[in-house]
Amino acid sequence: MILSDRITGVSAKTTALVFVPGFRYTLLVTPYPVPLTPHVVDWSQIDDVLLDMDGTLLDRHFDNFFFEEELPRRYALLHGLQFTESRDRLMAMYRSVEGELAWTDLHYWTRRVGIDVVALHRELNHMIGFLLGAEEFLQHLHQLGKRVTIVTNAHESGVAIKVAKTGLDRHVDRIVNAFEVGYLKMRPEYWPSCQRLLGFDPARSFFMDDDENCLTAAKEFGVAHLIHSAKSSSQLPPAPLTQFVSVTGFSPLLSRQPVF
Repeated sequence: MILSDRITGVSAKTTALVFVPGFRYTLLVTPYPVPLTPHVVDWSQIDDVLLDMDGTLLDRHFDNFFFEEELPRRYALLHGLQFTESRDRLMAMYRSVEGELAWTDLHYWTRRVGIDVVALHRELNHMIGFLLGAEEFLQHLHQLGKRVTIVTNAHESGVAIKVAKTGLDRHVDRIVNAFEVGYLKMRPEYWPSCQRLLGFDPARSFFMDDDENCLTAAKEFGVAHLIHSAKSSSQLPPAPLTQFVSVTGFSPLLSRQPVF
């Protein structure tokens, strides 16, 4: 289910659908629609708002460029490789620790690839920024009086660089990185540990992430209100999921009205 600002090819103001008994109807959704209705979340049922950082609030274009283009380019120069071979090697390295804390540990990658990955983050920090509408959404949550916590898989060194660039910490009550919890968010062990750390009630909590596995783990733990960020990068088309409510922006979440 994806919510967006308009239905491609259909004017919500001028088009009426008439349903005739006895006929079967099929609703066709375009691949990249934009929010059908702003009535997504009943905020009166929510105390804690748990938000992913990269790909939900911050533009994942930085991370995609860094790990898929710039780091392979630097690694190729260091080891005398063609870019394609360098990227293939690094992708294999990434996959070898996917789901483990090392996956996002910038110091681990510095040691493994022989390049100061933290320094390179600082060098490219001009590419770090909010996704469109993210700051407005955070301000809205503040006005609603919600406790807002960033829950990120990112390493504290990367978080510090992004916070310094964006001022993200000024908009939230707390930022928790996976190393504080001891697991990445897609691991089932993450959520009970995170709950003990933060003291949230899953039945009255909202979680938004661009990663399907993280949302699935939260759902299995019992987090009641789940939203998928389908537009994680400003440079890529939306990638909605069918099993979660997907949004391509924040406008559907700015209303106090419940889903209908």
